[in-house]
Amino acid sequence: MNLSFLLQNISNALSLGSLYALIAIGYTMVYGILRLINFAHGDVFMLGGYAAFYCISLFFMPWWAAFIVAFGVTGVFGAGLERLAYRPLRNSPKISIMISAIGASFLIENLATVIFGGRPKGFPAPDFFNRVVHIGPVSVVGISLVIPLLTGVLLAVLLYIVYRTKRGMAMRAVSTDLPAARLMAIDVNRIVSFTFGTGSVLAAIGGVMWALKYPQLNPTMGMMPGLKCFIAAVIGGIGNITGAVLGGLLLGLIEIMIIAFLPTLTGYRDAFAFVMLIIVLLVKPSGLLGKNQIEKV
Repeated sequence: MNLSFLLQNISNALSLGSLYALIAIGYTMVYGILRLINFAHGDVFMLGGYAAFYCISLFFMPWWAAFIVAFGVTGVFGAGLERLAYRPLRNSPKISIMISAIGASFLIENLATVIFGGRPKGFPAPDFFNRVVHIGPVSVVGISLVIPLLTGVLLAVLLYIVYRTKRGMAMRAVSTDLPAARLMAIDVNRIVSFTFGTGSVLAAIGGVMWALKYPQLNPTMGMMPGLKCFIAAVIGGIGNITGAVLGGLLLGLIEIMIIAFLPTLTGYRDAFAFVMLIIVLLVKPSGLLGKNQIEKV
């Protein structure tokens, strides 16, 4: 086995796994607070890419300004989605909230098809992100270097917020016991909206990075990455931020290595994600870094 070949594929796996991790964090944050799987998270990911696209192509913004505006708009959208689709059902049975999340996902996808059109659009990636960087025997595209660095920085910022700020303390209190958090004068609605908004910003960042790495946009582009990142969050231990990152990296590593060493199975790369999920659930149902929890009825 050629060492440069192995290093090349490890770099590809790190880039893809970091991208999965970035999106999976949003899943795990929302679940950690409300025990809710936000099935519309992949569609928020898609909206982030489209928002950046139109800021560049329609409003002629510089790429960095377009990205910032897209992240902000998508974060507001995510908080609004929670307010309209999930908050009225917060005290309803879990199945009602889950159905609402699935309905929101289909609604966003179909509205996006009507508004943006079903024809794929090419994303205008700046030359900087497409530049090839040579590190020893490994050739890496610029965006593949940016994604792991960005994921590491965002993970550090998020962990600081969660464990070193009053807002993070309130988030952990709501996650542990929502009714008790209300009794402690914590504004639960504000904390939940903040969590959804932050998760949506991370999804938007992931959507833009995905569009830079695979420069094509379409209204259903968030479906499969959304499912895979949900799998990554479950594998790592859903509700655990570090676990989501670990799950994303493992999923990216397995996918790339399967393609590299078993090219005849390339068409089944998505299936291996689900196989990995089943194995982890059978061996350790709470995930690699998750803790066993009793579901409250």
